[in-house]
Amino acid sequence: MNDKEQITGYVARVAEKTKAIARNIWDYAEISYTEKKSARELIEALKEEGFEIVEGIADIPTAFTATFKYGTGKPVMGLLAEYDALDGLSQKAGCPEVDPVAAGAPGHGCGHNLLGAANFATAVALKDYMTENKKDGTVIFFGCPAEEGAGSKQFIARAGYFDDVDFVYCWHPSTQNEVSAKGSTAIMGANFIFDGVASHAGGAPHLGRSALDACELMNVGVNYLREHMIDPARVHYAYSDAGGTAPNVVQAHAVIKYEVRSPKVHQMQELFARVVDVAKGAALMTGTKMHYEVTMAFSDYVANKTLAPVMAECLKEYGAPEWTEEDYALARKFLHTYSKETLKTIKEGLEEYYPDSVDEALKNPLASDTRDFDFRENRYNSGSTDVGDVGYATPTVTLHVATACIGNVGHSWQNTAFSGSEIGMKGMLRAAEVMALSCVRTMDQPELIEKAKVELRKKNGGKYTCPLPDYCQPPIGKY
Repeated sequence: MNDKEQITGYVARVAEKTKAIARNIWDYAEISYTEKKSARELIEALKEEGFEIVEGIADIPTAFTATFKYGTGKPVMGLLAEYDALDGLSQKAGCPEVDPVAAGAPGHGCGHNLLGAANFATAVALKDYMTENKKDGTVIFFGCPAEEGAGSKQFIARAGYFDDVDFVYCWHPSTQNEVSAKGSTAIMGANFIFDGVASHAGGAPHLGRSALDACELMNVGVNYLREHMIDPARVHYAYSDAGGTAPNVVQAHAVIKYEVRSPKVHQMQELFARVVDVAKGAALMTGTKMHYEVTMAFSDYVANKTLAPVMAECLKEYGAPEWTEEDYALARKFLHTYSKETLKTIKEGLEEYYPDSVDEALKNPLASDTRDFDFRENRYNSGSTDVGDVGYATPTVTLHVATACIGNVGHSWQNTAFSGSEIGMKGMLRAAEVMALSCVRTMDQPELIEKAKVELRKKNGGKYTCPLPDYCQPPIGKY
């Protein structure tokens, strides 16, 4: 058998177990940093396959590594598993109408149950391949919680866990089948804490110094700043403590959370510094004191262009998941749960993928094709992910495989339903096959791995630098 046939067989051996893991994690639906059952599900499955487990890495209780080494152990291949859910997105699996399992409960609206389970199948397939073919190498399965929260991969990278990893292949559930060259933005979030002086707002307002006024003025200042930042940048905010509910008391304490995004990590850091200056000005204007605490930060993600074509070629060999008429019918039902306005926006967005045939594609709305890696692409998606920090620490490429209908909106009840459906499971197993074959094709090319590392050094200046300040620790129970 050739390498592809072997990988297909290895993934098939654990396919039912992989689907059971995905369904169990889907049922657990644990939010960031609370994924005890989900992590345990993966740990026990990997233990049974002979992997060596280290739990609680980087001071995160639900983060872990699972390692299998054969021969010299070189090269070292990394896989990234996520398994956290999103709050408030509970929905019955495969159900194309709003019907939560438990109203207001969490749900896997980003498909991380599929993401982690596919990496289990990939890791096992690589273990089987190395053992049966007597191939030197090490596969490390990184259990990475809280991607939807303050993240974990940047803490894991800062602790040095990726320093000796030669390359990382990962994936994310999607609506298309591609190795996208689009990047994702860097992000930094912080709590801005203002402290003033309480006073009777009617009887002695002149004696008060309002922390809430400082927050309000900070917002005004940042709104003026928006005109003077680069187009792809974003700034978001939310009050976490407005200083109480009594309007006749001058608020002595208030907290506002800000997040800043830009395409490159240095751009994000520059913009964040300007936001800090605005906060200092607000404190000066109100006679209050301000300090801030960084709570999270992710570097930008860009695919390693040396390795991306390897994964893109493996995806092309396997092709899209094999959809049935029943799959297409269910996808159509989901697509039509969106409003007319949303459908209009979906159609406009799909013109990039189907410039001459959007209406035709929407008749059978599951991606049945694969897309080439576009070396000319230099755009960024406006979202952020902690995978970006892995990509600054070691050569990294992300695969996208369809697990939902084209046009599906992420972080939605529809996405939760897809994540527990047979459509989601098919995409998950295809992703496992492609990732495993990509590792096999790369591990025998030491010169390609070295070239990828040269590209990395040009990107990171010779070493990974974490965007988090040293004092910032995983915000377990605080984020």
